[in-house]
Amino acid sequence: MEKTKITLDENDIPRQWYNISADMPTPLRPPLNPKTLKPITPDELSAIFPMSIIEQEVSTQRWIDIPEEIINIYTLWRPSPLYRAHRLERALSTPSKIYYKYEGVSPAGSHKTNTSIAQAYYNKQAGIKRIATETGAGQWGSALALAGSFFGLDITVYMVKVSFNQKPYRRIQMESWGAKVIPSPSDTTNSGRAILQKDPDNNGSLGIAISEAIEVAATNKDTNYSLGSVLNHVLLHQTVIGLECKKQLELVNDYPDVVIGCCGGGSNLGGVSFPFLYDKINGKALRVIAVEPESCPTLTKGEFRYDFGDTAGLTPLLMLHTLGHDFIPPAIHAGGLRYHADAPQVCQLVQDGLIEARAYGQLSVFEAALLFAKTEGIIPAPESSHAIRCAIDEALISKEEGKAKTILFNLSGHGNLDMMAYASYLEGKIKDYEYPDGLIKESLSKLPVIS
Repeated sequence: MEKTKITLDENDIPRQWYNISADMPTPLRPPLNPKTLKPITPDELSAIFPMSIIEQEVSTQRWIDIPEEIINIYTLWRPSPLYRAHRLERALSTPSKIYYKYEGVSPAGSHKTNTSIAQAYYNKQAGIKRIATETGAGQWGSALALAGSFFGLDITVYMVKVSFNQKPYRRIQMESWGAKVIPSPSDTTNSGRAILQKDPDNNGSLGIAISEAIEVAATNKDTNYSLGSVLNHVLLHQTVIGLECKKQLELVNDYPDVVIGCCGGGSNLGGVSFPFLYDKINGKALRVIAVEPESCPTLTKGEFRYDFGDTAGLTPLLMLHTLGHDFIPPAIHAGGLRYHADAPQVCQLVQDGLIEARAYGQLSVFEAALLFAKTEGIIPAPESSHAIRCAIDEALISKEEGKAKTILFNLSGHGNLDMMAYASYLEGKIKDYEYPDGLIKESLSKLPVIS
């Protein structure tokens, strides 16, 4: 009988993170100081990040050791299981094999703890007392709240207002671990007040929440900023996912033809795919697919250029696929994918043809989520359901072609706290929304022009 659940021992937890910056065919363009348009220096970043994080952000070293204290906490949920989706395969009558890495087994219910623990550890080592951050759907905020409770740090979370209202149990989860949660935009920061003055009913965005959190960190000496996606060090920490996948697939003598991850900022996509992209860069036949919502189509419709990572323009300028830093996506239920840009590493790899990008509407994503729930038993997070939709489509294509392939996707979190989203879908209240090209062009027209 072929295995359903493929597990590793705690001794198999990776001892090093993989840094894809060491192997990217095209080096990343440097972050720029928005005032001077010159490459930003480590000293300029030290106002909001500890130096250990800054060193990881700019490193081109292939392997970076994981501190023992972080590994000790990882053992609470790592190694996470890899599942063979036998029941889903049968429902689809596909000749392909479908595997999913299940990150929902972490205490916070998603992959975000892989980096929240690391970031809290490095901030504690640097003597920081408080961390300010943003969260979209609440998964990142929950993960950092948990990490703060482990390391005795105060956590302030600016939660995108639409998600704050849609997902009260995420807020309660964060508060249960001791975090302070504020709906964004808020009246607690200059950037939040400015936005509310223009639009009192603003639903918020990750870009706005980032601006508020960075402002708090930059104006308080005992406070640093932390984020759950986009930057190099975050994707670095997530590579424990793909490194474990490789070991697990070796146990069943298999290797993926396709690796799939949903993509908002890029952390879970990078986590599952970067260790495999190392093989692809070195000649292995492999496809990697980033899946995003049609309502926030950063990789499929955004432009590859320098832009701010936040709405107020407080971050360095980064080279990435963007819809414009003041882009406000509609209030879709996959709140973790409502970001105007993507990780510079992911964007450059898309530019180089090493990662494909695909966008789906909400209705087909929830349809796939319910099929997965009924066959595999896990109700997935709406964000992760984008990857499920793509995996199902790839399996159906292989059925039409009569060619078996091995499909791997990252189930980055469970949907147990997303019941309002499922209720809306089951009641027929969710509609598809494809963001108009004209509004995207208008947003992009406001970007700085940098050669």
